[in-house]
Amino acid sequence: MRSLCLLFLLSSIAHAELPPDLRTRKTGSDWPMFLGPTSNNVSTESGILTKWPREGLKVVWEAPMGLGYAPPVTSRGRLFHFDRFGDDCRLTCRNAETGKLIWKYEYPTTYEDLYGYSPGPRACPVVDDDRVYIFGPDGMLSCVRVVDGQKIWSHDTQKEFHVHKNFFGVGSVPIVEGDLLIVAVGGSPNGSRPVDLREAKGAGSGIVAFDKLTGKMVYKITDELASYSSPVLATIDGRRWCFYFARGGLVGFDPKTGKVDFQFPWRAKPLESVNASNPLIVGNRVLISECYGIGSALVKIGAGKMSETLWTDMDKERDDQSLRCHWNTPVHVDGYVYASSGRHENEAELRCVELSTGKIIWKEPNLERCSLTLIDGHFLCLRERGELLLIKVNPKKFEPVAKWQTELDYPSWGAPVVSHGLMYIRGKDRLIAAELIPEKK
Repeated sequence: MRSLCLLFLLSSIAHAELPPDLRTRKTGSDWPMFLGPTSNNVSTESGILTKWPREGLKVVWEAPMGLGYAPPVTSRGRLFHFDRFGDDCRLTCRNAETGKLIWKYEYPTTYEDLYGYSPGPRACPVVDDDRVYIFGPDGMLSCVRVVDGQKIWSHDTQKEFHVHKNFFGVGSVPIVEGDLLIVAVGGSPNGSRPVDLREAKGAGSGIVAFDKLTGKMVYKITDELASYSSPVLATIDGRRWCFYFARGGLVGFDPKTGKVDFQFPWRAKPLESVNASNPLIVGNRVLISECYGIGSALVKIGAGKMSETLWTDMDKERDDQSLRCHWNTPVHVDGYVYASSGRHENEAELRCVELSTGKIIWKEPNLERCSLTLIDGHFLCLRERGELLLIKVNPKKFEPVAKWQTELDYPSWGAPVVSHGLMYIRGKDRLIAAELIPEKK
């Protein structure tokens, strides 16, 4: 009887009704997961301000942030942010329009970064109906209720799957597909971490799918280890795909069954190289990019497999490589991709590249490393030291139209988030909500 009652309670929590919508700004769309509702950093909203005052856009609210690099997400008038305060990782839920704190969920952590970077979260939350998922830098995967932050289930993936501590901890954002939560875990055989992480082996748990309601494992696949890229979903020729740019290269698989269709090796030789930029899917082509040595590759998908390599930077000199993305994900517009290219701040360039050939059309230096969000024919370009640029989409030339030196501090690495006319940008210790699209009277 006690077991039946517990099962009923868990089922009731997992299938709770959607919380009320808190929005007063009715136009626009939610931004419930990494890189937006379509996972490509493209907003469908329109009517943005293109002439900015000297002092910048109107700041609606701002709030102090803890440690970490993750951008926020929004759903039904709520804004969710994941960061670290002291020895606790903290998920906060705020009113997206006012910044008022609604609830917080915390768990203790002992994670320390091997290279001295921030010990806070790298991966943003993911909202799905009445649940929100977080994946901490220590490998703690949690599901909590949107309405009040009560925990539904959790997994310590580091312990359960014997994950060897990566250079900067866990940084991949999970993704929801149907009833599944697909997570890049990157497990290894039980044992000590090798001194040279290139010698680490997988144990068939590179990618793990959990029942999103209960947390029960549904399948685990591939010996690939985890990277800082995130799984991306797409439909190609009527078939559903999931692509993951793992530590060793691109993995293509069926997200429902976990059947692996192909693995395409793509990783630079240096010990400390990482893959962090998300795969970009355009039609039946997938673009991957890294900045530590081998650059980019464009591959074609056909008949349930990777059918062709269209072009790569593998044999090019560094200065001739098409695109070398560090942690930003390229944005595609009408046959061209735009992205920040370069590993270090002083060498980074904003580039426009012809997707089909890899030809560099134009490049703009001296913008530091930056992230792009496409909206209303323009790019919001956030530089890592806090300056925000508005750039007109133009495959012929770099065409800035406005700029704002915000008060955000380095590092401002998360791409701008736009939801219901408000733009959210974060830096080292602050989140700003600014009015990008004025409400119609």
